[in-house]
Amino acid sequence: MILPIVAYGAPVLRTVARDITPDYANLDKLVADMWETMYASNGVGLAAPQINRDIRLFVVDSHQIFENLDDDEKGQYPDEPGMKQVFINAHIVTVNGKEWAYNEGCLSIPKIREDIVRNEEVTLEYVDEHFTPHTKTFNGITARVILHEYDHIEGKLFIDYLKPLKRKMLKGKLDDISKGKVKVDYKMVFPK
Repeated sequence: MILPIVAYGAPVLRTVARDITPDYANLDKLVADMWETMYASNGVGLAAPQINRDIRLFVVDSHQIFENLDDDEKGQYPDEPGMKQVFINAHIVTVNGKEWAYNEGCLSIPKIREDIVRNEEVTLEYVDEHFTPHTKTFNGITARVILHEYDHIEGKLFIDYLKPLKRKMLKGKLDDISKGKVKVDYKMVFPK
C-alpha cells in the first residue's frame, strides 16, 4: 500500500526516533509499504518519520541513482552499482573520509534541491528486516543516501546543513510546503 509522505513542518520530522523490537506490529507489511511508497514517489530512500512513524527504520535503494547517471559520471563512485537494504535501529559508529558536496532533495520537502556537504564514508550498526545484526561501512553515493535517511531518524533534515542566509531565502517555499501549497505526483499529508 502506498502511504502518504509527511510534509515539512510536521513534528514527527523533528523527533528523535525510537528503537523497535522484533515483535513490532506488522513490521513486514510496513517495510513492504515503505518500498512501495518510495518507488511510487521516485525516491531512493525513505525513513519511517516520513510516513508518520517515530521509529528507527529506513530503506535505501541506491541502484536507482546509478541507473540514471550520465555516461561521463559512470565509474566515478566507489559504491557503484549501489545496493538495496532495510535498516532497523541504526546507530552510527563512525563517519570518515573527505567531505564532498552533492545535490540532494527530500520527498518531505518537494521542489527544493541543494548542494549538501557530507563525509564520503559511514559505518553503521543496525539490524536488517530479519533482526540479524550488522556492522557495515558504506561509501560514496550510498553513504550519502544512508546519512540523509539516518538524519530523518535523528529528527534532522537536509536543509539544516544550509547556511542561515540560504535557509532564510527558502523560508517562503518551506512555508508553502507546510501549508500544502505544492504540487507533487505522490500522496502527501500536511501539518494542520
